[in-house]
Amino acid sequence: MRKEPRGRVLVRKVGSERSGVGRRSSSIEARERRPQGSGGSYARILSDLKGRIARGRLRTVLAANAELVRLYWEIGRVILTRQHTEGWGAQVIDRLARDFGRSFPDMRGLSARNLKYMRAFAAAWPRKSIVQAVLAQLSWYHNLALLEKLDDADQRLWYAREALRNGWSRNVLAVRIATGVKRRTGQAVTNFRRTLPPAQSDMAADAFKDPYVFDFLGAKELRRERDLEQALIDHIQRFLLELGSGFAFVGRQVPLEVGDQDFQLDLFFYHLQLRCYVVVELKTVPFDASFVGQLSLYLSAVDDQMRHAEDRPTLGLILCRTKNAIVVEYALRNFSRPIGVADWETKLVKSLPRDLANSLPSASRLRAALSRSRSKPPPLGEPRASRSDDGPRSTDVVVRAGKPTRK
Repeated sequence: MRKEPRGRVLVRKVGSERSGVGRRSSSIEARERRPQGSGGSYARILSDLKGRIARGRLRTVLAANAELVRLYWEIGRVILTRQHTEGWGAQVIDRLARDFGRSFPDMRGLSARNLKYMRAFAAAWPRKSIVQAVLAQLSWYHNLALLEKLDDADQRLWYAREALRNGWSRNVLAVRIATGVKRRTGQAVTNFRRTLPPAQSDMAADAFKDPYVFDFLGAKELRRERDLEQALIDHIQRFLLELGSGFAFVGRQVPLEVGDQDFQLDLFFYHLQLRCYVVVELKTVPFDASFVGQLSLYLSAVDDQMRHAEDRPTLGLILCRTKNAIVVEYALRNFSRPIGVADWETKLVKSLPRDLANSLPSASRLRAALSRSRSKPPPLGEPRASRSDDGPRSTDVVVRAGKPTRK
């Protein structure tokens, strides 16, 4: 049954005896009262326009951020150049900050402290092309985290690109740097080069780490695999963050039937970039060669029962408390299924290197020194350690590469 347009129905209700002019005016009136197009098309147009506005606002914010980072780099570059060529002293920065404050009273970020960061930023990145291509796409606070927490330019650039690729916030970036994710990426012992095509084997190797740091689990003892599994699920968001980009959680204790026997997959994932399933087996004991045979069975069953035609071969990951890398390599050698083995830890650092540990004072010596410093006033003219709202203590000491340096 054909529906009459709303405007014509209105005309008939008003009265069919009206003249042609009256009918036309009523029809125009009706069209003006309703939105153009049908309700569905109007909703689509509204949604589309709202999306364009939101994207436009985001582009404006990103463009403004990129321009701000470039401006800070240029200011830092000028300060750095003048200090080298004209012998500008450190007090010039304080003078600039005062003059900027008078000229731009409503603009934040022109303090003496931030101007020093701008100078350090320009010194760390002498090439403007890198700033424009990568660093200007990050916020200024991301760039400060890279400056403060890393000394090596290659590491800074690696973390900057990873932050862009994965959408890390500044806090997440700081955590990834603190846990040494670059050092751990691609370090799991695997047989991928022998069991996967070259292009996929490199990507798969980079998707696995060693060790995995589950510092969010705290110091509690996890003696049973089910306890470890439950703890990871309770912190699934942070667990996925530690696994890395691309991992999508499918399930836990996923049932698998093989030859009238029932098995359960500890944790089951799909990797969006690798386009394959990933089976993770959790162990609270050191690595044993028998783990490989068990996981190989699971991978074969998943490939036969769950894998789609467009999916790549399923990967396996054994997370154990500790491992002997040579034993793992021998255990994986004759298996055709792609498997990786890695340790998991609940602390970032188990112990200090021996040479550094020997150079540090004992706990008793530290306590004695601290007791003496509390009872003894500082010499006249020596500043006390104090923390401002926006900066570190003036007397903080940072230990880098075994050598203390004052900030």
